Amino acid sequence: MAPAPERLTETTPITAQLLRGALDVERTERGVLPHRLPAWARAQCADGQLALAEAQPSGVRLAFRTRATAVELDALRTKMAYRGAPPRPDGVYDLHIDGRLAGRASVTGGNVRMVDMTTGSSETRPGPVGTVRFSGLPDRMKDVEIWLPYNEITELVTLRTDAPVEAVPDGERRVWLHHGSSISHGSDAESPSTTWPALAASRGGVELINLGLGGSALLDPFTARAMRDTPADLLSVKIGINLVNADLMRLRAFTPAVHGFLDTLREGHPTAPLLVISATYCPIHEDTPGPAAPDFSGLSEGRLQFRATGDPAERAAGKLTLTVIRDELARIVRQRAADDPFLHYLDGRDLYGEADFAELPLRDQLHPDAATHRRIGERFTDAAFGSGGPFGAAAARPES
Repeated sequence: MAPAPERLTETTPITAQLLRGALDVERTERGVLPHRLPAWARAQCADGQLALAEAQPSGVRLAFRTRATAVELDALRTKMAYRGAPPRPDGVYDLHIDGRLAGRASVTGGNVRMVDMTTGSSETRPGPVGTVRFSGLPDRMKDVEIWLPYNEITELVTLRTDAPVEAVPDGERRVWLHHGSSISHGSDAESPSTTWPALAASRGGVELINLGLGGSALLDPFTARAMRDTPADLLSVKIGINLVNADLMRLRAFTPAVHGFLDTLREGHPTAPLLVISATYCPIHEDTPGPAAPDFSGLSEGRLQFRATGDPAERAAGKLTLTVIRDELARIVRQRAADDPFLHYLDGRDLYGEADFAELPLRDQLHPDAATHRRIGERFTDAAFGSGGPFGAAAARPES
């Protein structure tokens, strides 16, 4: 029988000063709940998908400096489950020491939100607080980051260590603020620090604030205002897939909505490098409008597929496809760049294109797997942070 782990006596309150990547921290009865949209923005939209996405802490991490050789974090997770489908994998916590991955673990217990995808209904089954523990850390002063699961709502309860903890002062690294869809949120990445934005941030040597919001990259004005008001050196917005698979708007509304979103960003970040990214390759929506609809035929075996239900002929009436959106985004950026030298465009197919789909197909016709996240992250690093890229070392800092 293994000996019980040593009891850790240093307890540190979890505050906003110890969190990075969150735009808001809600105090709860047990502890704190990180949010990726501020409270005023959440109050402007009652959509359940958005509420779920922004409360899942993709890119959010605890960051502190300590000599501790053991760390425990009590957390209450809310895990998603789907009626009729096998259980989803547990969310993962990534431990980084001085910027390098040093451990992975998952928490037990927690709530389960059971969703019936055939009716859209859900119920939450309560569960207990769990603990994630990392031990055997080097006995020296070091910077520690614990990346929270991108796919579980995570209420942080208690942080315990065997040595005192202090906040890490703001460094010299530039801050990259990114907004996108479930692919940016994490989809089926291996872990929270291996989503494509997290990988690109690590390779590019920047601090990430990830506003990848699954199903919710919809040109919402409150998201633009939240980004406007968030200090950042580099900005990017990935636009396309959610607008098509939600069948949210027509081309007439899309063009001024993009202009309005970019106008709002420029109010707060007038000279920051701003990169507009179109959707990566997605065969079902390249030339077929939405909405997307789930195919439940393989759900009992853990396979959920999506299909496009629109008619390609409807493009003449202004329905959006990824091809239509890419063409219009490129045109908008060309038009605006005449007066905005810090505005740039990246075709998402340069990150994941038709040849990549043949090699690394989208498991459900919409979402990439772990290997694809790595490929997208590497290519984005080269395109954005490489020599001559919009986020390269020579890129100007904003004046805001």
